[in-house]
Amino acid sequence: RTLILAEAASDMLRPNLRVLDIGCGDGLFAATLLQRRPDLKIEGAEVLPRPGCRIPVVAFDGLTLPFPADSFDACLLIDVLHHTPSPAALLAEAARVGSGKVLLKDHLREGFAAGQCLRFMDVVGNRRHGVALPFNYLSSGEWEIVFAGCSLDTVRSTTLAHLYPFPANIVFGRRLNFMALLQAHPPAA
Repeated sequence: RTLILAEAASDMLRPNLRVLDIGCGDGLFAATLLQRRPDLKIEGAEVLPRPGCRIPVVAFDGLTLPFPADSFDACLLIDVLHHTPSPAALLAEAARVGSGKVLLKDHLREGFAAGQCLRFMDVVGNRRHGVALPFNYLSSGEWEIVFAGCSLDTVRSTTLAHLYPFPANIVFGRRLNFMALLQAHPPAA
């Protein structure tokens, strides 16, 4: 799963970026991405910093990043926004700090029993780490409203339909996962 995500992210990011991985956990995703893309410089921000994180990490309150505007060339939000009470607030904060560029991987609440399946995945993968579980999953239409409200355009997007090995992918893959590269609207003339 991490390798597939890193490959997808690698293809979406320009060379030589300074990147902030928001909600980086133990830094595994960033470390895997750096193996593919050693040109990137990645730091982390985490509500619950873990000992032994694989990248440099700073603590933050989950809402306000402790950096001035445009401190980074882009921000990563990999399976983070569905853990927040307000996905739009943290997405806007990522755009502020990341020079208007955000690479987002999250879930789509679409299809048969999608909400129940995503809840199960979240509990199994995150409860042991003390991660907040508000089960805040959005449909593609709801995501578009959030993006528009944050003045972000989708530059590129992909559905990650084959994220897990067979047979787990039959239940947990489907069309429940997506990755999107977002860019702030150009200023009005």
